[in-house]
Amino acid sequence: MEEVGGTPFTVLRRIAPVTDNSEEPQGFQWLIAAQLAVFIVGTTWAFGGNASWVRTPISLWGSIGILLTVGGLAWRLFTKRALPSGAHWIWPVVLLNAMALGSGFSVSFKNLASDGGVLLVPMKVPLWIPSTAVPDVTLRSIWLFDGIYFSCVNLVLFVGRKRLLRIIVATVVGNSFILAVFGTAQKLIGSNGIYFGAVHSPNEAFFASFVYDNHWGAFMVLMCGAAIALTLRYAYGIRGSGFLHGPALAGLVCVCLMALSVPLSGSRACSLLVLILVLGAVSYGYPLVVGGLHASGLKPRYALAGISILALLVLFWTWSVVGETVASRAEVTRNQILHFRARGDGISRKTLYRDTWRMALDKPLFGWGMGTYPNVFPLYNTQQRPNERLPVVYHDAHSDWLQGLAEIGLVGFVLVVSAAVLPLRTLRKAKVTPFPYFLIFGCLLVLLYALVEFPFGNVAVELSWTFCLAVAVQYMRLSTRSRVAPKPA
Repeated sequence: MEEVGGTPFTVLRRIAPVTDNSEEPQGFQWLIAAQLAVFIVGTTWAFGGNASWVRTPISLWGSIGILLTVGGLAWRLFTKRALPSGAHWIWPVVLLNAMALGSGFSVSFKNLASDGGVLLVPMKVPLWIPSTAVPDVTLRSIWLFDGIYFSCVNLVLFVGRKRLLRIIVATVVGNSFILAVFGTAQKLIGSNGIYFGAVHSPNEAFFASFVYDNHWGAFMVLMCGAAIALTLRYAYGIRGSGFLHGPALAGLVCVCLMALSVPLSGSRACSLLVLILVLGAVSYGYPLVVGGLHASGLKPRYALAGISILALLVLFWTWSVVGETVASRAEVTRNQILHFRARGDGISRKTLYRDTWRMALDKPLFGWGMGTYPNVFPLYNTQQRPNERLPVVYHDAHSDWLQGLAEIGLVGFVLVVSAAVLPLRTLRKAKVTPFPYFLIFGCLLVLLYALVEFPFGNVAVELSWTFCLAVAVQYMRLSTRSRVAPKPA
């Protein structure tokens, strides 16, 4: 039994001890899975959650996940049952909420009317007091964050069946496959807007229902990791029936088409991440696939020949579809580098990061308020367009790590990191199987990408990342329990 220490759950533990028993009524487990599946599917089709008018409906649906968390814990307390063993892992998010709500009572900006509208004027606030530049924005941001977090952490708290975890992952992957096909069709016919031109996109680099190709790419890194996880999980088929007699073959097709959509979208960095993911899958999964083909009745040499021919056909087909897009994006990259070197106007990521860092240093402990980066950064922005007096406008820092420090400070940043790291610490000695391994691999790649881009600026990416991590954690916990559980006499 793990010690809860001095966390807010110390009091609760005196009422109901913490136990590893996470079994809940099946109906409740299915309700959690259904709420989360609808959450992810709906958000992906609603422009990835990046249209302003869909944020409120998405947050409202996420609130159902919060209610399920509260209801599940309250039911255990009122019925004198033990709390789920992962209950103490949510204390960093509880403290983050306290910080965000408390910041609303100490506003660091004041609205000042002017001829051109309303100006935000900074006010002096002690560094040791949590504050926010725009309380309404911070409250909406923490509301959305809570909906995402608690909807996903419910899997860890209350779902005790590995099969149900695989079902919800398969549902999400299936939705992603449909989105990839949809986006590919849009791209190939030259659609000038989302939903085959029915909706104008504010960004020309859109793909499928996503407004920004790099957000699509990050989403696909996560979903390709999930698809690979399922494929390798069923490499030997169902009950050892073989690779050709199970869902693995369909999973392989899904992985190929989903991975293909990333370079087709024009996302250069994410194309590299998907390539790393696929190479990792080939290295890790090759023996499993060969063994699965052998279980289907194919001899090893025939299996090797078949895999080689299939790989060559996939590569040829992939290049025939995306080769032109890749070549054009490479030319754009080369021209951008030459252009930046020639004009020497100082507009660069390096300057953006430096200005964001200065912004973070002025509020090092608690930041300027969750979600307030676009409101505050103009005070620190030193970049202007060449031969103009107009500043370069940035809505994001193009580094989620830096932007997080600027918005929620070191304290908030540590709390968010703790919410992800605490569950993983308990799995140090757990045996990692292909299914959770590739879920975590995709999460790590996107986390690395967030150093130089803003994938978590997209709601669907943030939701999918949290989902993949939660599934991986709970799957390993359940696998560990099944190995150590005593056999019936």
